[in-house]
Amino acid sequence: MEEVVQKLQEDVRELSLGTSTRVERLDGPPSPLRFLRDYVSPNKPCIISNAIQHWPALTNWTHNDDYLSQKLSRSIVSVHLTPDGQADALVPSPTTTSTTTTTSLSSLCFASAHTQLMPFPEALRLISSGSSDPFVAYAQEQNDCFRSEYSSLSSDVETHIPWATEALGCHPEAVNLWIGNHLSTTSFHKDHYENLYAVITGEKHFLLLPPTDVHRLYIHNYPAARYSLSQDTRELTLQLEEPRRHVPWCSVNPYPPAAIKDQEVSKFPLYFNGPRPFECTVKAGEILYLPSMWFHHVKQSPDSRGRTIAINYWYDMQFDIKYAYFNMWQTIRSPLFSNTLAVLEKNFDDSAIINE
Repeated sequence: MEEVVQKLQEDVRELSLGTSTRVERLDGPPSPLRFLRDYVSPNKPCIISNAIQHWPALTNWTHNDDYLSQKLSRSIVSVHLTPDGQADALVPSPTTTSTTTTTSLSSLCFASAHTQLMPFPEALRLISSGSSDPFVAYAQEQNDCFRSEYSSLSSDVETHIPWATEALGCHPEAVNLWIGNHLSTTSFHKDHYENLYAVITGEKHFLLLPPTDVHRLYIHNYPAARYSLSQDTRELTLQLEEPRRHVPWCSVNPYPPAAIKDQEVSKFPLYFNGPRPFECTVKAGEILYLPSMWFHHVKQSPDSRGRTIAINYWYDMQFDIKYAYFNMWQTIRSPLFSNTLAVLEKNFDDSAIINE
């Protein structure tokens, strides 16, 4: 089975994606035909430069400190709060003893952010200033939030990406706005959408893996938890959800702390010892085409005002033969890699050091 996995990795890169880990860059928007033929059909990412230079957002949202707050002065928006900027991520379970010095998969949970409704000017202040509050704020509501919470800004961007809309044969199902700072991080995951991701200010740093590399991320079912904010202390508390449910999530942190890096490499050799992920930085004024089902990890660098702003367009993917192949591949690999995870669980549970 290991030989089959390795052969598939090699074939996908050699025959379709190329051996370089750089994402292809285009100097301008492709024709709908070229976009469909060269990128959507082969499920291949690319970065498009000079695609949104005509958007008023590139000037209005970046050169005028008061523009956003004035346009959204009466808007109530959803802000996600976490202790460290990592929402929808794996963290130690609240039931885990603080004296455990190693982390096994069974001691982790899938933590969702606390969502707080607040006036937009307050949200922007929290995100941009790195306030004294013991949490990190990130505007990342998704759920078509741009067309609901931020509709006052609709004239600053296009309602869709014309060449993508023609190529895909539909308008976007959702348009989302993202406003974060240098601490805002998104862990490895995939989406069932064709994603056109436009950066307005700051930079976004992506690690990308094709759907065929699903086994390298050691997807495991983790108990769901959620942060809640105390209005008195302004502190976040993590609690397991009731009734209990589990979320399948990628186990790999591609940037482990130096103190536990060797341990993480030993736990997840298929990721750390396998082919390097594709890497790219999407700068202001550029669009990343992120194909459906691709796994992606995202970090960001803010502008001089301490924020990164992006808007993305989610187009429905085609649930076609490629989707069927992906599901088949998941099914084929499940017994092997479930056993691998079980062995890892036992090894690392046995090696956990408890200071009594």
